[in-house]
Amino acid sequence: MQEIKQKLFGNLDFKNLLSNKEFKEDSVREVIILPILKELGYNETNIVRSKTLQHPFLKVGSNKKIPIKLIPDYLLMIEKNCAWVLDAKAPNENIDNSSHIEQVYSYSTHPEIRCTYFALCNGLEFSLYRRESTNQPILRFHLDEIEYHWESLKRYLSPNSFQVGKNYIYDAYNFRIQSEFDYANRPLLGEIPVKKRATKRHFGVHGYFTKQTWNVVAEYIKNFTKPGDVVLDPYGGSGVTAIEAMMNNRKAINIDINPLAVFIVNSLIAPVNFQEFSDAFERVKKEYIKNEPKSKKEIKIALEKYEYPKGNPLPKGSDVKTVEKLFTTKQLAQLAYLRFIIKKEKNKNIRDSLLLMFSGLITKVNLTYHTSTYVKKEGGGNASAFCYYRYRIAPNPIEINVIKYFELRFQKVFSAKREISYYINKDTIKNIQVLKGSANSLKNIQAESIDYIYTDPPYGKKIPYLDLSVMWNAWLDLDVTEKDYELEAIEGGEHNKTKEEYNKLISESIKEMYRVLKFDRWLSFVFAHKDPEFWHLIVETAESCGFEYAGAVPQKNGQTSFKKRQNPFTVLSGQLIINFKKKNNPKAIMRAHLGMDIGDIVTQTIEGIIAKNNGATLEQINDELIIKGLELGFLDLLKKEYVDLTPILLENFDYNEESEMYTLKTGNKFKTQIDVKLRIRYYLISYLRRMERESTMPTFDEIILYILPLLKNGITPENQTILSVLEDIAEHIGNDKWRLKKEGQQFLFGS
Repeated sequence: MQEIKQKLFGNLDFKNLLSNKEFKEDSVREVIILPILKELGYNETNIVRSKTLQHPFLKVGSNKKIPIKLIPDYLLMIEKNCAWVLDAKAPNENIDNSSHIEQVYSYSTHPEIRCTYFALCNGLEFSLYRRESTNQPILRFHLDEIEYHWESLKRYLSPNSFQVGKNYIYDAYNFRIQSEFDYANRPLLGEIPVKKRATKRHFGVHGYFTKQTWNVVAEYIKNFTKPGDVVLDPYGGSGVTAIEAMMNNRKAINIDINPLAVFIVNSLIAPVNFQEFSDAFERVKKEYIKNEPKSKKEIKIALEKYEYPKGNPLPKGSDVKTVEKLFTTKQLAQLAYLRFIIKKEKNKNIRDSLLLMFSGLITKVNLTYHTSTYVKKEGGGNASAFCYYRYRIAPNPIEINVIKYFELRFQKVFSAKREISYYINKDTIKNIQVLKGSANSLKNIQAESIDYIYTDPPYGKKIPYLDLSVMWNAWLDLDVTEKDYELEAIEGGEHNKTKEEYNKLISESIKEMYRVLKFDRWLSFVFAHKDPEFWHLIVETAESCGFEYAGAVPQKNGQTSFKKRQNPFTVLSGQLIINFKKKNNPKAIMRAHLGMDIGDIVTQTIEGIIAKNNGATLEQINDELIIKGLELGFLDLLKKEYVDLTPILLENFDYNEESEMYTLKTGNKFKTQIDVKLRIRYYLISYLRRMERESTMPTFDEIILYILPLLKNGITPENQTILSVLEDIAEHIGNDKWRLKKEGQQFLFGS
């Protein structure tokens, strides 16, 4: 069944669609929707496009006599009756948007249509609804995994399904598992464009110290697993890995030593009846407004009557000594009263959801809340623990309206829960476990029971998570034990843990990951440390366990770094994702011999990244050299001998100021051994771009005569090899003429 995706979409690269500005709604129709419809069994006679309908009720104009026009993108007809209706959206549009759903629903209920099903597709996702129920789709999936959902799509929507007597019942949560998935031979992903704030489930719900980019995590999960597989993150944090696993039809285990992290994830995924949740919020809001402590007398009474944190010590370096000193007496009284009201709610999931809102509110209602003139209008800013990694009293603390921002918290949490509700609900909640525990003792997980691990561990002294979570844990009555501090993998902190202790805990966690992972399955380990020694600790520990190092991939996190420009071989421009495979007979990394010519490795690395990307920026070159230096163990020499690559690059390569990219000098050949297909592809693109600028389309013979002389320093390919690469990047025009595919086509279909 895996071939259905190839048959429908060819080599379409879904993960890059959102960043391709040329791929709009019309592209979704032609490249995505039309192949699906034809493969389902529809043809031109039963596909009606953009039919104009008049709204049965609404009219516009000064006399309200002009009917509003409705124009559905596709009506799918069976024997002159409309079976279902489909609307296309651009990739940057959310198909869960209520206005989009209402729009297509209005088509399905129109007197001229009256069909049972309606669907939405934005090129990335497909959702199908039954007209009688618009609250929840009956089928929803990511199109890059259509092979796992094709049979159910056919059961619902193929022309045969609408014949009299055909009645299929399908459990949307009982995913079809394919046996063709080849775990052992998964490709490494290249850098993925970051979609940092495109979801409600990860941004706006509750602050945390670190968050992996959700769409990067999702792509890794989809690459290394199939629906129904179990994904583990033993350093789970705010739950990005676990939630994205669920959002992609996998099962998930999220483990973290910090009770705040466990609370955030459990409260977010707790299924609720949305009307009951809304009613509970209104009850709390009404009672709070009625009795809000404002006067000195009311504040004093509230502090005597309602519980709040007292005497909880803050970590060293804090501006005050205990948690209650982070608040004014008014803030303490109002928060204590609000928490008291929330805790009266009897439904645990609703109570926890309200406490999640309350905990997010604490981030703003305290004396460490840092803001600015610009963001103050928008309610922006953050607690100092998230900004500066210490409890620092704001220079100019501002007063936050508690109930106003509690209401904003409700909107954020409500939207997040609504967004995840199709994939995480009362029927599927059994597929996710969120546990408090240590990554170096995964005692609750059986050996060889996990299909994939994606994890972002803590890094040395950077963030003491438990120390910095004291304020929230105190208000939420979450207990942190001495054993938790003992097992927390950090360096320094209140317990002055040594580098050796930190390294030991990380090593133990890698051994546990190896134990629970199945054979021929993968571990993706996020590396954001600045010490090469830590790289070798990870790789050598993994290899000693039996993991095989498969490669590291640079991945941006959406932020630029001034330190990166100052220290090109010390600071990463983002992070590295190190990939390991659990094999019976793993190969170890080959280390460079002492005395090896580092200059040759540098040249080969630069030429390789230029060939791969048809040109490379200084940042891309630096990142690639860091990986090579780490793998071969000569990063220290690299930092010493190649502090600034710019003179070498300008001497040996051409530089384009507009694109900031380095390319081979015109007419030059690669000096080092680069994969023959990469070299051919690079030379072809360079040549055809030049021909395009000269308004010329060369013949195949002319292309061969240009390419072959450039390839003499490597294996000379057959004409057929050149042709196969040429067909991938160019199109045949007229009488044996060739030109580059348009940018959008090349981007979509190029390898």
